[in-house]
Amino acid sequence: MGAGGRSIPPTARKEKSDALNRVPYEKPPFTLGQIKKAIPPHCFQRSVLRSFAYVVYDFTIAFILYYVATNYINLLPKPFNYLAWPVYGFVQGCVLTGVWVIAHECGHHAFSDYQWLDDTVGLVLHSLLLVPYFSWKYSHRRHHSNTGSMEKDEVFVPKRRENMSWFSKYLNNPPGRIITLLVTLTLGWPLYLLFNVSGRRYERFACHYDPSSPIYSEREKLQIYISDIGILTVTYGLYRLAAAKGLAWVLCVYGGPLLVVNGFLVLITFLQHTHPSLPHYDSSEWDWLRGALATVDRDYGILNKVFHNITDTHVAHHLVSTMPHYHAMEATKAIKPILGKYYQFDGTPVFKAMWREAKECMYVEADEDDQNKGVLWYRNKI
Repeated sequence: MGAGGRSIPPTARKEKSDALNRVPYEKPPFTLGQIKKAIPPHCFQRSVLRSFAYVVYDFTIAFILYYVATNYINLLPKPFNYLAWPVYGFVQGCVLTGVWVIAHECGHHAFSDYQWLDDTVGLVLHSLLLVPYFSWKYSHRRHHSNTGSMEKDEVFVPKRRENMSWFSKYLNNPPGRIITLLVTLTLGWPLYLLFNVSGRRYERFACHYDPSSPIYSEREKLQIYISDIGILTVTYGLYRLAAAKGLAWVLCVYGGPLLVVNGFLVLITFLQHTHPSLPHYDSSEWDWLRGALATVDRDYGILNKVFHNITDTHVAHHLVSTMPHYHAMEATKAIKPILGKYYQFDGTPVFKAMWREAKECMYVEADEDDQNKGVLWYRNKI
């Protein structure tokens, strides 16, 4: 994630056809220490003023959009006034996704040098977007600690063929994929928070709102309560707002953008960790560095900047998650020569890639002729 600098020019990236070639799965010939040494030292420095500048910038744009929408859309003649609200919802949702990314930075202690400040800002920003800050912070931290692990990764953990649901074969067609994608992009985030859908298996019910959930340790329980209080506070505020302005007003001004934020959150995460070229590992093969490299940078066009480049610097983010987003583009350029073929970028248009991955990445299994049975690859034939 990096908002500073320019995007990496296409000529410096892999061709789209090459992006489908499998990345190496052998232990890399470099170490994390060598990767960090290749990154300019200033990239690790966090600035309170600069970080807050991004918060102010995003909220300024969000307020301008809100002001224009609430004061001028109703002045438009029909049906343009009805069409304008979805446009507002999409644009505002993109801007608020950038706010979500900054809160995500706080969860990684990448916002400032002060943990209390990071947690305070993160709690406020994520609560405003109905995200339980500490709950997600801890589960997301475990995702970073176990990326690519079949047993311990926390999100978008692929199924083995034998564990596929009975109805999967009925969804392995264009209408089925459309339904799957629609449900994933609209309900995927709340289903993950509530029921751990697409997350790792636990021995008992796992929920991000439950302080006693197996996702969390005993010492984390109090902060899960704080997250819940943040969500309840914002929910109560929305209730009072609906009572004063009407439910339709709240849905148009807040609900539409929030739906877009949730959709992009799921899509970005899905595309970063789901790709035909990426391996997953069972416990016999997994190690942290290979798991961290099992992710892919994507190109969302102008939205790369709106999303503070969480989209096209995610490999660097997984290697050094405490680095501020505004240095991540420079860091990505610095580490690419070290990573070589272990760095994966796919410039396929996002919605085309979304459809392809939904089609090609249904489950994982090892190659029949490969002795490394702990290295699993995506398949699509059920």
